[in-house]
Amino acid sequence: MKGSFFRSMTWLHTWVGLLVCWLLYLIFFAGTISFFRDEVSLWNQPSIHNIEQQTDRIGAQKQQIISGVEYLNTQAPNAPNWRITLPEERVPYLTYGYAKPKEPEQRRASFENTRLDPNNMQPLAPFTDTRGGNFFYRLHFDLHYIDVKTARWIVCFASLFMLIALISGIVIHKRIFKDMFVFRANKGSRSWLDVHNLSSVFALPFHLMITYTGIITLIFMIFPYPAQTVYENGIRGFFNDVSPSSPVTESLQGTAPLVPINTVLDQVYTKWPEADITRVIINNPNKAAATIMVLVSPGKTLRDQSPRLIFSGASGELVAQTDDELTGSKALYESLNSMHTGRLAEPLLRVLYFLGGIAGCIMIATGCIMWAKRLRERMKKNTQPSWGLKLVEGLNLGTLMGLPLATSAFFLANRLLSKQVAERADKEILAFFLTWLCVFIIAFVKRDKLQWCVMAAINSIACFSVPLVNALTTQGNIISYLRNEQWALFMFDSLFLAIGLLFLLQTEKLRTALQAKKPTPINTQEQKV
Repeated sequence: MKGSFFRSMTWLHTWVGLLVCWLLYLIFFAGTISFFRDEVSLWNQPSIHNIEQQTDRIGAQKQQIISGVEYLNTQAPNAPNWRITLPEERVPYLTYGYAKPKEPEQRRASFENTRLDPNNMQPLAPFTDTRGGNFFYRLHFDLHYIDVKTARWIVCFASLFMLIALISGIVIHKRIFKDMFVFRANKGSRSWLDVHNLSSVFALPFHLMITYTGIITLIFMIFPYPAQTVYENGIRGFFNDVSPSSPVTESLQGTAPLVPINTVLDQVYTKWPEADITRVIINNPNKAAATIMVLVSPGKTLRDQSPRLIFSGASGELVAQTDDELTGSKALYESLNSMHTGRLAEPLLRVLYFLGGIAGCIMIATGCIMWAKRLRERMKKNTQPSWGLKLVEGLNLGTLMGLPLATSAFFLANRLLSKQVAERADKEILAFFLTWLCVFIIAFVKRDKLQWCVMAAINSIACFSVPLVNALTTQGNIISYLRNEQWALFMFDSLFLAIGLLFLLQTEKLRTALQAKKPTPINTQEQKV
């Protein structure tokens, strides 16, 4: 009975993991980059590299908001929406934006943004059209080209499979602590199993947390019924209760001058004297239905949604707010969401999140390689590989080598594409997916060790190229970043150099293995003797 149970769990772990491992690798890969999406977006915008952090960032916020309202009232008094986005520790610039009229086919209005250096309030040079880190953030749960709702259902099921694979892996792992310190090199599939075990066990708490909380972030899509039962407006009513955004002023008609913004800010600072305001959103400015929403940073609290106050734009009266103290269920939901996104994380904790994500990528990669490796080892000589084995090997090469190369292509496109190119941000993303597609085509044509060696070499060159091209096309480079203590930019370039070096080592190892397999030529002189 016991043996049968473990065999069942092993079968479940193998097949549940294998069926979605390539999708999970994409989710983990893009999600890991997303922990530093602000830093990625910073690297993608050379015009803001030299903005210095404000000495009194929070103290300057009130005047920045007042100036922003005055500016927007002059530039776009009839716009349907104004936004003032204040500098943060990881986002150094100030943004004043207003919504432009929506086109008939547009789902959301586009914004006209003016970005300023908060130290001197001077406009910055036009930004490069790029998605930056937000591309990877959205990719890890929206899958980009797929319909949003469909993509999230796919990600949900993949996450459920991941959770089942983790739990079944714990059940079948009889020597879970002993194997933490075991690695046997050059032992074929046994070596891959050791790496799989090491990456799994060392980051197991992170893997369980990030997978479970990932499901929780989309829980109301999977189980909408409780919210639909309790709230008259269903899911929309639930989220409006957690994060108010639609107060009763929407029904008011006519025009009305906007209340002086000082009236609103005085109430905010009375309630939260040390408030770190992140954004001010003014809907329907200069109308009777106007609202002023003030969002503040949740800081280090386990809260994903920003605390907010909503005021009537005509009277300055407080009309809605988030709860000061959440109920048990709301606190649980908010804390699980914040644990997944890592928005509360200080730099060191964010690095640990990043390392946990890398461990997850290694765990998934070694699992799918190990499956193919074991089948190869069990094959009899002169036996043709099955269609399933060819498919798995092609997906392995295309995904594991294609995603890093596509990422390098994305950042190279950011530096090499002209700023005048139409829809430039979409062209960067197109470079990502076209590169990935090319690797997949190569992988399904041929996927032996030579192809792995070639792709590792190409990845190495691409990774080394990113900081090199950056130095040639901008005024900064890895040495100047170190000298000027621009740590985010320095670590970005350093990481690409380190990954390039790892790919170079892999290339050399694969080349050595290929040479060792070549048959030794027979000496003709010896044959005659």
